[in-house]
Amino acid sequence: MKYAVISDIHSNIEALVMVLKEIGRKHVDDIMCLGDIVGYGANPDEVVELVRREVKYVVRGNHDDALFSDETFSMINSYAKAAVTYNSGLLSDGNKEWLRSLPLTQKIDKVLMVHACPSEPNAWKYIFTQAEAELELSAFEERICLIGHTHVPAIFKGSTPSERRKIRELINVGSVGQPRDGDNRASFGIIDTKNSTCTNFRIEYDYRTAADKIIAAGLPQFLGERLYKGR
Repeated sequence: MKYAVISDIHSNIEALVMVLKEIGRKHVDDIMCLGDIVGYGANPDEVVELVRREVKYVVRGNHDDALFSDETFSMINSYAKAAVTYNSGLLSDGNKEWLRSLPLTQKIDKVLMVHACPSEPNAWKYIFTQAEAELELSAFEERICLIGHTHVPAIFKGSTPSERRKIRELINVGSVGQPRDGDNRASFGIIDTKNSTCTNFRIEYDYRTAADKIIAAGLPQFLGERLYKGR
């Protein structure tokens, strides 16, 4: 099976539309989303509607969770708090309930989906380095665990101490709506579970319009400006 994998859309409708158009050309079987559908951007309701219509498998991210959880809300920075509060005022009741209903993890075709880390899905820990990834390899049984949260594409490989011959992978496909690896193009991936491959793709989108809408909404200017730099 071939799956398109998207993550960290963050209410960026301009980026999501372009990514879904490109995915439509790739002839995948289904689409997976690793959470953070809302937050930071100016179009949360439109983004949620589109994800609900086009994406089959979805897990909850920390910005989605912060809409309902005081504990999670307390963990995010001031920019994120402002965006979550703004997003909450624009989401329909139906879309809020849908976000609230999302699971923290899903297992699909021998692949584990989680937003942040498999060991503690609701602790929202970041995995940036190989050392951090190695601490997580024993936390899942599947060969592949898909993660988001850092907004940086990466593939971490390794084995557990008890299974030296069994290679496991933590795969991060980067961010659709707010890349942070210095490349401001929207990022997504396609995994092929039959051939055990993952390919990352970058797509141009109208980041200027997305940034202008963030600033016009009265959100922190930094959230718009960072779309220019991919940081």
